Parts: sequence; C-alpha cells; structure tokens
Amino acid sequence: MPAHPEPATQPPEILARGPWALEQVRARWRQDHFEPSPAKTEAADAAIKDLHDRGSPSHDGMAARLVGYQEDNGGLAIELQPLRWALRLVTGDASHSLASLCVTRSADGRWLAGRRAAWVSSWAGRWALGAGGAVDLGENPADTLVRELREEWAVSPQLARGEALLRLPHKLVMFVGQAWLAEGAEDSVIPDHEHDAFAWWPREVGDWPPEAGEILPRMARWLSE
Repeated sequence: MPAHPEPATQPPEILARGPWALEQVRARWRQDHFEPSPAKTEAADAAIKDLHDRGSPSHDGMAARLVGYQEDNGGLAIELQPLRWALRLVTGDASHSLASLCVTRSADGRWLAGRRAAWVSSWAGRWALGAGGAVDLGENPADTLVRELREEWAVSPQLARGEALLRLPHKLVMFVGQAWLAEGAEDSVIPDHEHDAFAWWPREVGDWPPEAGEILPRMARWLSE
C-alpha cells in the first residue's frame, strides 16, 4: 500500500540529503522485530478496521522501521528492522516506519501526478507525485522506488536516484527518490487501482493546476534545487 506524506503544519526533518545513485544506498536488516506498546497495537488494530470499513482491500503484514543511518563515502547506509505495517497508521506516532517515494518525471521534465482513490490509507482523494509505498521485508528502500513505479504505473525508469531521507512530524520516515522516464515513455503509463485519475503536470512548477495544493509544489521546487 503506497504511503505519501500527510499534510502537516510542521516541515519534515531532513535526516540526510543526496543525491545518491541507487547502488550507493545500502540497507542492513536486523533480525529482531520491533515490539510496540499495547496502546500502539490497539491503535493499529483500529486503523486497519477503519480501512476495511471504508472498503479497502488492504491487508496487514510486515514492513520496515528505520533504526539508524549514516552518510559515508558519498553514499547512505541504512539500518532497518521488521515491524508491523499497520503501525504506520497510528495517529501521531508511526514508530519510524519507512516508506519510499519515487517522484517521477518525463524526459522533458514534466511531473507525473495521480489522484489517490478514496479507499487508500493515506492522501485519500488527494493528488500525489509519482509512486510510493512501504519497504518490504528484506528490501532496500532504493529498490522500492523502482518496484513501486512499476507496480503503480507499469513503467520502469531510465534513470533513478535517491534524494533524501526525511522524518515527518508524526514519525513516518520517507526515503525520497527521483526518477526520469525514457523519451516517449510517458505515453505508456497505466495507473493501478489505487489511483482514479492522473496527469502530467508542466515542468515549471508555477504552471501547475490548483489541485496541486501547497505541499506538492514545495517538494518539487526543493527537488529541483
């Protein structure tokens, strides 16, 4: 299930800033699982029930939690441990659950935007950039970028890189990357069932439509620096 940063009054904290080639991002998984408090477990149970009540076909499982990170030799080393996926849905404290967000561009610089279906767990009914989702058990978050783009839009990038490691105010961690499609490949994108509309927004962020809101242009300008 994709995850995108929810609207927040506080800006995200930049833990590490690239860019990094995907092969410069290394992930090490610990064997021990994260053990949440009983209160967090109860909150996660309630969040999953709410999704099902909204008609979501989503199911719980295991995902990744950020334990630590280090920038070295021009790359990024990330330490992860397994945790319950539903903990990312706990209001106010996502337990440092890790998701990857692949902001996607056409060869001429336009931005792929999709409107999220009403049943999804985050940004339901809102527009978001590119593709994103939870890091699977044992997966490198750099690989998640490419996997999610393929699963959500049925395309693979010509070029992709890691841009930043961010922590949102509610303690969801985002590994943000940027990908560019080959020339003409933008005509091949096919949205999955988690989107009910999509568009290619102009290269110039100032020309974006009103539905872009405030957060998405801010992120795009930051990535364009």
